[in-house]
Amino acid sequence: MSDITLLDGSVGQEIVTRYGHPPTPLWSTSVMMEAPEVVRTVHLDHFRAGATIATANTYALHRDRLIRAEIEDRFESLIDTALNEANAARRTHGTGRVAGSLGPIGASYRPDLATNPAQAAPLYAEIIARMQGHVDLLLIETVAGLAQAEGALRAALASNIPTWLALTVDDEDGTRLRSGESLHALAPLLERLRPAALLLNCSRPEAIAAGLPLLAQFGLPYGAYANGFTKISAGFLANAPTVAALEARRDLGPAEYADFALAWVDQGATIVGGCCEVGPAHIAELAQRLSAAGHTIV
Repeated sequence: MSDITLLDGSVGQEIVTRYGHPPTPLWSTSVMMEAPEVVRTVHLDHFRAGATIATANTYALHRDRLIRAEIEDRFESLIDTALNEANAARRTHGTGRVAGSLGPIGASYRPDLATNPAQAAPLYAEIIARMQGHVDLLLIETVAGLAQAEGALRAALASNIPTWLALTVDDEDGTRLRSGESLHALAPLLERLRPAALLLNCSRPEAIAAGLPLLAQFGLPYGAYANGFTKISAGFLANAPTVAALEARRDLGPAEYADFALAWVDQGATIVGGCCEVGPAHIAELAQRLSAAGHTIV
């Protein structure tokens, strides 16, 4: 049996869902400005479900997104709010770690919008500097192409904060990034910029199994946390979309999701959790199933 790190489930999407107002292009950032207590509750509910890591709600806090909404002046304060809410939830719970989330510059699932790595690195470094002393690790999320990975890794690894890299793969072919690049093509990048762990995230759970053996070849701890969307729609790939363009699956309850995650553990994954539309109930079921199978959640 293995020691398994249990990530939380959806943070941003769960925040938007709980708030109950029509979504905006700012996604969960809107809620954090209007009702930050919702953010803390989401983190705390995941901890109580069994998660050992709270992923701070910093995924979308990039200057380019805030500029579009004419709130760039709130850049630092929003990062601080996200970190404060995650750490407050950890203090209330009494245990756990906080991960600083680093989402893609531009938009999710749009490798065509990737910023040149040399230009992206200082943009990430600015965010990471604000996180110093407030996070236990950095989680680079939903990386859809090699250029996105390089820019974020340059900044993160320079910080000396433990860094995990999470890649989003094609929903029909889990061996390829959404850019079309093979996971095999990560090898030269990882020789130069080596994170502490590799994960697959924000893809259909059915796609994960094909990609995990390719992650295993790099000799790093690896794992996965999938989403619960029916598909990434064309509407969501437009400029400044809202999550109203995406639809949650109705066939991926806690038991079904846990079946997928336990299969990933059988493939050697030691880090599992959930992404968009995978909530605390899914994490609670997964925690129970991991323990029942004899694994230790760390």
